[in-house]
Amino acid sequence: MRVVDDIVITQAAAEDARPSGSVEGNCKMQTGHCKFQIGSLQFAICKALLRRCSLAGICAIALLAFAIPSESLAQESAAAPADAVAPAANPAAPAAPAAQPAGSAVGDPNNWARVPEGFYRGSMYFDPTTKSTFNVAGWYFSLFKLVLVVGLFLYWINTSAWVAADSRSLHLRPEFWSSVQLVGGFVAFLAALVMPVFLLGLLAIMVLYGGSIGAYVYERNQHVPESGRVLTPRHLQGWGIRQLSRIGIHLGGGKVVDATLGPPIQFIGKTKTGQRDEGRTRQVESSKGYMAARELVYDSILRRATDIHMEPSDEQMGVRIRIDGVMFPTEPFDRPIGDAVVNIVKVLSAMDITERRRPQDGSFGAVVEDREVDFRVATQGTRFGEKLSLRILDQANAVSTLAQLGMRKQLEDRIKEITHQPHGMFLCCGPTGAGKSTTLFACLNGIDRHEKNVITIEDPIEYKLDNATQIEINTKSGQSFGGSLRSVLRQDPDVVMIGEIRDEETAKIACQAASTGHMVFSTVHANDTITALYRMMDLNVEPFMLASSVSAVLGQRLARRLCPHCREAYKPNPELLKQAGLPPDKVEKFYRPPKDRKEECTHCGGVGYRGRIGVFELLVINDRIRDLTRDKAAPSAMGAEARKNGMLYMREEGLRLVVRGVTSADELMRVVK
Repeated sequence: MRVVDDIVITQAAAEDARPSGSVEGNCKMQTGHCKFQIGSLQFAICKALLRRCSLAGICAIALLAFAIPSESLAQESAAAPADAVAPAANPAAPAAPAAQPAGSAVGDPNNWARVPEGFYRGSMYFDPTTKSTFNVAGWYFSLFKLVLVVGLFLYWINTSAWVAADSRSLHLRPEFWSSVQLVGGFVAFLAALVMPVFLLGLLAIMVLYGGSIGAYVYERNQHVPESGRVLTPRHLQGWGIRQLSRIGIHLGGGKVVDATLGPPIQFIGKTKTGQRDEGRTRQVESSKGYMAARELVYDSILRRATDIHMEPSDEQMGVRIRIDGVMFPTEPFDRPIGDAVVNIVKVLSAMDITERRRPQDGSFGAVVEDREVDFRVATQGTRFGEKLSLRILDQANAVSTLAQLGMRKQLEDRIKEITHQPHGMFLCCGPTGAGKSTTLFACLNGIDRHEKNVITIEDPIEYKLDNATQIEINTKSGQSFGGSLRSVLRQDPDVVMIGEIRDEETAKIACQAASTGHMVFSTVHANDTITALYRMMDLNVEPFMLASSVSAVLGQRLARRLCPHCREAYKPNPELLKQAGLPPDKVEKFYRPPKDRKEECTHCGGVGYRGRIGVFELLVINDRIRDLTRDKAAPSAMGAEARKNGMLYMREEGLRLVVRGVTSADELMRVVK
């Protein structure tokens, strides 16, 4: 405030404080005094800002300097007219009086020359010829430029904060990208300040800062799913539709707005025979829990879940999902919303929504990120209500080759040799969810289906196979594996895949087909390969028929893979190594999930595991084992003979994975007995 007072006093006394001289000299001196005082004001403001605001003050000074063009100062604009008026002064004016002593000249206005056009302040100029006042330079600030630059500055602060938070959550080099945004914005605004033309400065901001934010967005979009990418046409379209819908403008109708506001997933209703039914889809779109059902299913797919379980209780509907074979609880629903979600799934699956006690099953589909996902649905009445189970069949997670299963090269070559035989039976055994069907389809993918007639019998069809005939069992209509297998053998097949051998009829027909020139693939529920042979005998298959038809039995389990981004090494216990048959002096370290997590890993969600790998046990039937099978020898004798033939137990195959750091010892003990 003191600086402003000084300026006012100095400007008011400028006319009386001039030394004697010519009119031109007086005008120049007056202009110089004004410039000096304006500079003093700017210097005082800058000094105060630097003292109080540090970085924010520097940025504000830069914006102030950028928004004040140099020609906007009124004194500079008024200097030229003053110089032009000076020669037009009266030539007959008396000469200036002799110089007076400095002490006597102060305060006497008669001893000083007058300015012809008078003193003016600011950007207004008085023209003595026309007796009018007009604006010579405009306002000190360009309001449009000031607002635009301040807006860009605030946008830089906002996006820099978003980059810092987003890069930390995704673990995408947060220190590096935060530095890039800071330096990029600083250089952009600095380049804009030194540009002589405002448009060039604006272009410099867009190019330099736009390049830094664009580089981060490009790297970020490579590490997130398609639905989470930003600045894509789909993201910009959705953002625009959402903003317009907030003010009551709905583009594309309510269906498009709902798809944009909610997760990018659309349900597909199906009939009891598995055909699409658009009417069921439209029927549930206006239901109460429709958005909750979409969010639940979409979130489960993003987390790579294979099953969704909705379990009722007194006050809520509990929800658990199975990821990599392990159940994880998720946020429950209130009971009314949970019941509404169950009804929506039942309508999509062509089930009776009025029946809540009797078990029902069905299927429906969904389109997620331009791919179709199938769901198997099963309901069961409980004490608190109806329980719902969803099996997610996502083709994007399907394994197409044996190499992707994670088995050893020698084991893979041996299985390929067996599956390419002209006839025989290849059995996969293991508990439910061990990946038996996945292994069989990986074997079928290695067969030339153009040269061979491949027919599959499944309940239901889990994977779509090109150039193959796939038959789905319908138990409600009286269709079974045994009856379908009889009819299939009259279709001249080369390869037959049976989803599961679960009864005597199917077991006997499968063994007969393998003995009459067909290659049969199937699964059976058994804990290991030796037990699988006795399981077939329990289904009343004659030992001699079993011995002549079976070529090999593959037992398997699925163990979770350690996350390579957050796993930690440790020194194993020597006693444990001795029990496992490993030399302690040759095993330096094992791997396990991190115990002390400072922050959650974005690749595995903090679990420590991501994905699964197979643990296998292959029993190849040779002549000696065939003889033992015909004689119904003891399992120990059959196992000893298999060991002589080079078979490794699942535990031994799993230890190879532990030593390589693929899985942990605790995980192996969890899945292998």
